[in-house]
Amino acid sequence: MSVLGERTQNLTFAQKLANTNWMLIVLIFATAGIGLSMLYSVANGNVNPWMSRQLVRFAIGLAVMFTVAFIDIRVWLRLAYPIYGVALSLLVLVQVMGTIGMGAQRWVSLGAFNVQPSELMKIALVLALARYFHSLSHEDIGRVRWLIVPTAMVLAPAALVLMEPDLGTAALLVLGGFALFFLAGVRWWKFAIAVAAVLGTIPFAWDKLHSYQKDRILTFLDPGRDPLGAGYHILQSKIALGSGGIWGKGYLLGTQSSLNFLPEKQTDFIFTTLAEEFGLVGGLFLLALYVAIMAYGFAIGLRVRSQFGRLLAMGVTATFFLYVFINVAMVMGLVPVVGVPLPLISYGGTAMVTILTGFGLLLSAYIHRDIQIPKRGGFDPL
Repeated sequence: MSVLGERTQNLTFAQKLANTNWMLIVLIFATAGIGLSMLYSVANGNVNPWMSRQLVRFAIGLAVMFTVAFIDIRVWLRLAYPIYGVALSLLVLVQVMGTIGMGAQRWVSLGAFNVQPSELMKIALVLALARYFHSLSHEDIGRVRWLIVPTAMVLAPAALVLMEPDLGTAALLVLGGFALFFLAGVRWWKFAIAVAAVLGTIPFAWDKLHSYQKDRILTFLDPGRDPLGAGYHILQSKIALGSGGIWGKGYLLGTQSSLNFLPEKQTDFIFTTLAEEFGLVGGLFLLALYVAIMAYGFAIGLRVRSQFGRLLAMGVTATFFLYVFINVAMVMGLVPVVGVPLPLISYGGTAMVTILTGFGLLLSAYIHRDIQIPKRGGFDPL
């Protein structure tokens, strides 16, 4: 181990502060600031009911983020499987005694507040897969039998989330999980087999979908088939996007959102509100912030010396990318409408805290980037 590696095995608090990637934190603050301003706008220039609550959640999320960031990354290695186990148990609990809201059973009541376990699982899955692949050699990753356990780790929570039902989050878990497979070094031909298997199950899976899920897919193919029903969301979203033009109508002057034509304007369709008020320029500016955050995330992944830290950083960044891509593509009509929030922008407590927890893990990987972690303590597959 190098002198630098030995010196960073036990960092003081001052050293951790000095090692923190403050530019990434500035980008997070800037993006969240845009989100708070848009929540003020969709409430017609009022801090209530969304902006004030989101500000509190953001403050809580920041406290969690910095706490997670300053904890030694080797602690997160040891806790990876227990955290995954807790998240999986909560998903099972949702099926038994979950709280129903907006037609789906996705929340668990913890007294004063509700928790959406599927959001927690997005980070727990990254942690668990990062630890699993950290424990394998490059040769083992190339063997199919060593991929059985991580595949089950992805599909088990995805199946539970699909039962809630939440097709969007289930898809995000699968895509995010297999992104870790790719980052760990699994070869392309294995993905080709997996894709072929999924395509082969489509006729059978179609019959298992709920009627509203079928409507969303059919509406994606033809938005005009039910303009006042299933197609209403995406048609109003496209109207708002187009009416914003290049420069937008101006802050607080969006008619689609202020007149309540745009549904879910504070959550899933908040990007549409921003594009209506600030136009193409405003939308591209937000996307540029996201690209900068992701660039920092992947750069951190390349800088970290341990396999666990590298996969953790890139896995969190890949999950963040999927959040952004699916939400923006959804409101533009490029993918079916699914319930995936826009990170740091959409209103929502569990999503906000989960995303900031992920950034805490990303910062932890950067702060402890020179620590070398031996390949031990992994999960031994059957």
